[in-house]
Amino acid sequence: MRDVTTEAEARALSADDFYRHLVARNRGLVPPEEQRAVRRSRILVAGCGSIGGAAVEPMVRIGFENLHLADSGTYELNNLNRQRAWVRDVGENKASVAARVVGEINPHARVTVTTEGITAANANPLVAGADLIVDGVDVTTMSGLRAKLALHEAALEHRRPLVTGWDLAGMLCAEHIDYRRERRIFGGAITPADLDRLSVWEAIVRIAPMRAMPAEMLAELADNLHDSDYSVPQLPEAAWQFGSLACHMALRIVAGRPIPSRVGVDVHALTRPLRERVRDTVVRPVQYLRFVRALGLASTVRATAPRPLLRLS
Repeated sequence: MRDVTTEAEARALSADDFYRHLVARNRGLVPPEEQRAVRRSRILVAGCGSIGGAAVEPMVRIGFENLHLADSGTYELNNLNRQRAWVRDVGENKASVAARVVGEINPHARVTVTTEGITAANANPLVAGADLIVDGVDVTTMSGLRAKLALHEAALEHRRPLVTGWDLAGMLCAEHIDYRRERRIFGGAITPADLDRLSVWEAIVRIAPMRAMPAEMLAELADNLHDSDYSVPQLPEAAWQFGSLACHMALRIVAGRPIPSRVGVDVHALTRPLRERVRDTVVRPVQYLRFVRALGLASTVRATAPRPLLRLS
């Protein structure tokens, strides 16, 4: 296979020839049968901001070319510290920008955009048309939580595997929820009806991987939890890790290979000397108690109680 060295040559190729060149350097690490599975799989990326947006580009580069991108949000300047966008994209819909990026990598990719994002009305048909869901729906608002739970309910109904993630200071915790086998959304931790009695933070604690929360993030939340103008800080070194993890997790899922239910990478911890890592381990229980105190006793009970007790609250 001869090298293609100009844009004109690349765009003149047929879809099949273009794809062969695009994935040529995957050979030896991605078996041919898995590459075929990647190419034919239909991916729904729900939420194209921090983590969802980070997943789109590596997934297209490894060979996924059937994507449905859904996001109702538009880029703000403060998104550019970690989201895959540029100044020219400020004010533009995030799913539409992601679709443009896909086309710049693979002009033969089949991309559908839903600028309404995920809603109770469209979650079922969007999930029904996908083989795998990448969940990047924001959880910092009640409307976002309702959209996320609608997405997971649809994934459960249609028995679709789902990958999601949490960027927490320097930690990215990626989760695989295999709704082909799982019988309750979020393992039974929450239902959409629970959102009528829970606050945003109570709901987040019920579904977030709190055991993976770094000490620095717990301290930050404890100090700011009740500030009505507070925005949870997010960093590129965490958010972008989801792109790498989701890309490989998706490949294994569509190839029929097993993956763990949770994978965490903390780039801050990995780059700290041993004494700092030991210090963080020691202070983490203290910071967790500070977070619980800031959340309040009643909220902590609602956030952590088994669901049968939650219904009695």
